[in-house]
Amino acid sequence: MPPERAQFPRTARLLRHADFERVYKQGRRHFSASLTVFYLARVQVDANELGAKPPARTPALHGLRVGFTVGRALGGAVQRNRMKRRLREAVRMSLSAASVAADVVINPKKSLLTADFADVLKEVQRAFGVIELKLSRAPAETATPKESSNRKAGN
Repeated sequence: MPPERAQFPRTARLLRHADFERVYKQGRRHFSASLTVFYLARVQVDANELGAKPPARTPALHGLRVGFTVGRALGGAVQRNRMKRRLREAVRMSLSAASVAADVVINPKKSLLTADFADVLKEVQRAFGVIELKLSRAPAETATPKESSNRKAGN
């Protein structure tokens, strides 16, 4: 009997163009050697706000939803598809039950093609760790230095 294949489920994917645009415009960035990661916390939608009937495609309320964009400037279709396959596998291996609800878009760099898969996997894991850390902070901890110094001074 073959071993059970781990999957990258549809609920963990970012699929709609509007979601990609929202992450690019409103999200934050994390840079590494082989990729740039854009991320944005997903807001929890209250059931009362949805009205009587929820939309047919409700996104997952927890965990990361991940999408990939690989532009034509990075190579031909064969190279771009290879980049996406490598990234999908690295994300699949790194995707765990994250405690934050966020949308993530990963943009590879040309160096991803020549990087060892172990290095790509480490970069994806590090990026997910940074996202988890930054989005799980309380709002008071993410205040700007000027705001926090004003609070200390009692202003």
